[in-house]
Amino acid sequence: MGQSTEVINRRPRRIINRKRPARLQIDVPLVLILITLVAFGLLMMYSASWDASMQVTDNDSPTYLFFRQLMWLGVGIIGLVFMLWMDYHHWNRLAIAAMGTSLLGLLAVLIYGETIDDTTRGFFEGSYQPSEVAKLVIVIYLAVWLFAKRDQLEDKNFGLIPLSAIIGITGGLILSQPDLSAAAVVFLMGGLMFFLAGSAPMQTGLLLSFATGIGYLVLHFNPTKNTRITDFLVGWKSVAGSNWHVQKALIAFSRGEWFGVGIGRGVTKLTSLPFPHTDSVFAVVAEETGVFGASIVVVLFLLLLWRGLVIAMNAPDGLGSLLAAGLPLWIVLEAFINMASLMGLIPFAGNTLPFFSLGGSNLVMSLAAIGIVLNISRLSEQKKEEKRRAFGAIVDLRRRNRRRSVSRARRS
Repeated sequence: MGQSTEVINRRPRRIINRKRPARLQIDVPLVLILITLVAFGLLMMYSASWDASMQVTDNDSPTYLFFRQLMWLGVGIIGLVFMLWMDYHHWNRLAIAAMGTSLLGLLAVLIYGETIDDTTRGFFEGSYQPSEVAKLVIVIYLAVWLFAKRDQLEDKNFGLIPLSAIIGITGGLILSQPDLSAAAVVFLMGGLMFFLAGSAPMQTGLLLSFATGIGYLVLHFNPTKNTRITDFLVGWKSVAGSNWHVQKALIAFSRGEWFGVGIGRGVTKLTSLPFPHTDSVFAVVAEETGVFGASIVVVLFLLLLWRGLVIAMNAPDGLGSLLAAGLPLWIVLEAFINMASLMGLIPFAGNTLPFFSLGGSNLVMSLAAIGIVLNISRLSEQKKEEKRRAFGAIVDLRRRNRRRSVSRARRS
């Protein structure tokens, strides 16, 4: 009698377990946000680049640059998938090698790189820029280093001074190209990562002051960069006195009004807007989709940051938290520097808009960064699933013991 009771009670539980749906072990909202950004970015990049493609190919192909970007997208997706399945804890032993390789790349571009418009930033017609790799690597390296030194950050000899040296060397090599916007991103991310790791506000302030001082010296001894600051200050008084690039971007913004002139129907990209498929692609977005479309881009980047912070709060450890917060923060910082500079809110920077601007390095590095964040999300879900199974096993054991005691009581 007791045995049949136990068998009958077990059957429904087996059926329920068999029907339990499998849990997705990646952050689905982040994937959807990424797909939307990439799809919208490809659409706008094609619209902004077909004229440049015709010029590059002697009026032979309006899709040349678009298909080149698709090729880099394929490389980026491979990188994303690889990072998704590589346990992020491996960066504990890979970070130093990655940092060394990144610094060698920054040195190599100064010696062997291609010089375009008085800057030496990349190889292969600018498709590969070591500074883009350096921005990803510096975030990873700082996350690993800060997590390892988390108990010593209050001591400036183990925290502030070594950190200043790390970002100073990286930023200094980038400034030598010169690439002020990329160097600014490195310095800002250094301060933000230091803050996220739990440093004292005073030390973070000192680090940012150090970066500001270096920036001032660079501007003082570089007439071209100094002119951008002057144009920015004058532009607050009169748009006519602002940076010429910004003036053309503002014309594109004004033409777009609320809902734009239509995708592919923009005029400024064909007449006066400089670099519409790279630095100025956000102005093309604003002209062709209006305030509505431009606002969607802003919201998408904010959602990307939000998902990163959510994953950071649920990460298995401090290293995962720093990476999950720092990597999306880097991408969003790049985006807002680009958008704000085109609107004249900050001095003109000349950096790319992630997922929208033409360029292989930035696209591949951005996708790789999201792959790392998705890996952290996946491992977090695995850990939660293990806890659920462990709890379920304990509950199941208690139920079995209870049934056995009931059966024995009935037999007696």
